[in-house]
Amino acid sequence: MIVFPTIELQGGKCVSLTRGRLDEPSIWHVDPLRTAQGFTAAGAQWIHVTDLDAVAGTGDNGALIETLIHGAGAPIQLGGGLRTRHRIEDWIDRGVGRVVLGTLAVQDPALVQELALRYPDQIVLAVDIYQGKLMTEGWRQTGAMQPADFVAAYDSSPLAGVIVTDIDADIGDGDGHLGVISGLAQSTRHPVIARGTVRGSDDISRLKYVPNISGTLVGRALFAKDLDLGEALALAQPVPEPKAEFR
Repeated sequence: MIVFPTIELQGGKCVSLTRGRLDEPSIWHVDPLRTAQGFTAAGAQWIHVTDLDAVAGTGDNGALIETLIHGAGAPIQLGGGLRTRHRIEDWIDRGVGRVVLGTLAVQDPALVQELALRYPDQIVLAVDIYQGKLMTEGWRQTGAMQPADFVAAYDSSPLAGVIVTDIDADIGDGDGHLGVISGLAQSTRHPVIARGTVRGSDDISRLKYVPNISGTLVGRALFAKDLDLGEALALAQPVPEPKAEFR
């Protein structure tokens, strides 16, 4: 299982949000580039970056993200406000490893399916769920499709993965989060990346054994030092099964 240390950017700063509330960020007084380099030094294979200003439509952190692409030392998986072909292709051309698409995938599935064919294994689907409904526009709008139907529409596309977030689950209820995410994971052939489920090392250990969950995004727990990235990466590694000895 891949642990994606996550950096959320707002106004050039690393922040964390509670249930997507853009106006109530927790600000972490750390340098984004040094933080990303620290994640890489600890052994991270990927770094997930979300541009919250692009989500809100109030600007972007483009220059900083480009610095992370070239200086972090690990490939960047980028999400946030990627709602046009031009922006998506521009970021891929600038060196981002993967792009995460949610709102656009609901509004223009034909375009996203086309992009997935053109950039195989570089397009990630974002599935944000609130009260059983699909959410778009940075969790502000309810989509008409059921989450399972939405994911099924992309079954034939060569996606890199599907990020699933259960917005509605109680923030302290890991089982609530995991129930929705594991249920959706069973209905797709694509590898599922869980978001919002990890607050400590026990959550990593539990996620590893859920079928078809291939990764998890971890942000606040790392910044708050509730979880050590090196420990998380070690826990996420597969455990060799015992082999019978034949004589």
